[in-house]
Amino acid sequence: MVVRELDADRVFAALADATRRDIVTRVLQREASVTALARCYEMSFAAVQKHVAVLERARLVTKERRGREQLVRGDVATVRAAAHLLQRLELLWSGRVERMHELLAEEAEGRPEGPS
Repeated sequence: MVVRELDADRVFAALADATRRDIVTRVLQREASVTALARCYEMSFAAVQKHVAVLERARLVTKERRGREQLVRGDVATVRAAAHLLQRLELLWSGRVERMHELLAEEAEGRPEGPS
């Protein structure tokens, strides 16, 4: 299995838009044609196509032509990679906050800071 590098900037920029987040949610549940997706939104077919193209460039969805339709499905691997990145950042931040609490507690107790 080839592990792809997550293009976090592209993924999170794509997910910054509510319509694109909704599209990803829909196609992770069930593949859908671009035509079917366009019916869900009060915008033109072309606008929905552009949203799908942004999601495709971010690797959040894949498109497959089947006859006259373009079927869109969510890319679970990219979503998992983004979630993993966020979890790592959360652990890093939580560790720093915990260390800050420890330092404040030591200072309040009058203990010297850091190793002796």
